[in-house]
Amino acid sequence: MSRLAGNLAGSHVVVTGASSGIGRALCRMLVGRSARVTGLSRRPDSLSAEVTAVRADLTRADDIHAAFAAIDALDDAGPLDALVNAAGVAYLAGIRDGEPAQWEEMWRVNVHALALCSQLAMRRFPDGAGCIVNVSSMSGHRVPPTGGFYSPTKFAVRGVTDALRLEARAAGLKVRVGSISPGFVDTPLLDTYFHGREDQLAETRASMTMLQPDDVAEAIVAMLETPPHVEIGDIQMRSVDQKA
Repeated sequence: MSRLAGNLAGSHVVVTGASSGIGRALCRMLVGRSARVTGLSRRPDSLSAEVTAVRADLTRADDIHAAFAAIDALDDAGPLDALVNAAGVAYLAGIRDGEPAQWEEMWRVNVHALALCSQLAMRRFPDGAGCIVNVSSMSGHRVPPTGGFYSPTKFAVRGVTDALRLEARAAGLKVRVGSISPGFVDTPLLDTYFHGREDQLAETRASMTMLQPDDVAEAIVAMLETPPHVEIGDIQMRSVDQKA
């Protein structure tokens, strides 16, 4: 059975997008709870020494397969207990006039890579038990005016999460699958999202105290630490200053 229940010590958790934002904050918290953490990132050199770094470009399926093969080859990580899909890409790319290349990158990272990592992780959970947490967004629950193609990718994350949960149940697996849907979080992803519209970002920052990466990471840790019979389907969280 998974070693997560109520105590992350000794558990092996894989985190995608581990080098920045929510993923980086989560890795730090997991290490602080004596978990064994493997971080997937295009910039593995930027991870802390306590995190086992594995390079992976999540836009490439062969990179993802190679990353999990590298995880299998680790000497001291132990069986895989959980996966947190924290990697994400966001552009202000509308449907009417957005760049198709940006649509494709968001789809590959936010949806395809998330699904493939989940598939490969489930194959490695011991005794058919483990936990998967997908970092989604409030943009996957309603389409904001600037949602563009980013919002549909996060609606897809909800669909993948629900489909995976139902498939696990049908197969008799004790895999808990959930997602977390934050509003604005003060991470480098915002700089990419508002690229070329820095005035809008400045206005957004001035209008609210945004969520911090640690806020979201703490909620993810709580999802991982629930007892084996408890599954949290989705957590929606936003700054009290965020109106929608």
